[in-house]
Amino acid sequence: MNEFCIAGFGEVMLRICPPGVKRFAQAFPGTLESSFGGGEANVCASIAILGGKSRYLTALPDNPVARAFAAQMRGLGSDVEHIKFTASGRMGVYFAEHGSNMRGSNVVYDREGSVISRLGAADYDFDSMLNGVTHLHLSGITPSLSKNAFEATLAIAGKASEKGISISIDLNYRKKLWNWEPGTAKNVLACRCMEQIVRYADIIIGNEEDASDVFGINAPDTEIDSGKLNISGYKSVASALSNRFKKAKFVAVTLRESYSANHNNWGGMLYDCNTKEAHFAPLDSDGNYVPYEIRDIVDRFGGGDSFCAGLLFALNTPELSTPATAIRFAVAASALKHTINTDYNCSSRSEVENLMAGSASGRVQR
Repeated sequence: MNEFCIAGFGEVMLRICPPGVKRFAQAFPGTLESSFGGGEANVCASIAILGGKSRYLTALPDNPVARAFAAQMRGLGSDVEHIKFTASGRMGVYFAEHGSNMRGSNVVYDREGSVISRLGAADYDFDSMLNGVTHLHLSGITPSLSKNAFEATLAIAGKASEKGISISIDLNYRKKLWNWEPGTAKNVLACRCMEQIVRYADIIIGNEEDASDVFGINAPDTEIDSGKLNISGYKSVASALSNRFKKAKFVAVTLRESYSANHNNWGGMLYDCNTKEAHFAPLDSDGNYVPYEIRDIVDRFGGGDSFCAGLLFALNTPELSTPATAIRFAVAASALKHTINTDYNCSSRSEVENLMAGSASGRVQR
């Protein structure tokens, strides 16, 4: 077991899906599939499954459903002893339809008034919650819920910085959220709030459009909606983020080319802010970027979180910690996540390393 301890602070939700690729209109009345999901929780679960030490920090109602979540995380090996349980309140819910071919996946949120959206910074003992933690992971999802959740996220980032704990922040812009300041455009509110949080980041993470949505930093000659990415242009995005947020050591970007709900090309880039070198993955034998071609996606929810988990695990594991190796590990881990149902990446370290080594045929392991 590695000596690092990666904590994540944020909201976890009950996830409810129709079976397979059915729509909700087809599923009612009938059976629905339930699990749990949330950006930071997904990261902590995946790190534990990879063999790392993680701690999940959140606030939940003290009821059997929330306790079942804590028991599941504990069973995966993540520390849940610092979760704040309250006597009243609710757990957020998200309903998800899996897309198929030209029909995209769809998410409906039901998280208004969740416990974590109601509690402010003064309701947590962040000093105790961060005791023994070496790295803190945050995202742009939790501060998008409410002013209280934003202030709590900003406060835990400040406390971690005071304690010398390294910090990663996934920009994770959600256009259905950021509704808590009427009269302010969502992207304007997101920019104002994330500017304050990201200044604490040692590692900035985003997908192919987050930097554009949050900070107006665009990759040249890229058409997100058509799945056409100018891969080399993301070095300029990372450089702009590095110049804007001077504390950052790395900027990581997932590169998804979406041709349909079932068919995505998948890769990533890790930019070293000190050397100004961009490392891409995966690469062919000649060192050229050639993304994983994923033609039969099982579940893409949590794909970015599995990338975060793989990257943080690799950067904190000596034999995987060089930038070129860390990005290969992160991209391979997240490619495997697309083959796994539910938000968590239930892939072992050895499975990720086998894919890194070129074992992608899907043969039966006997």
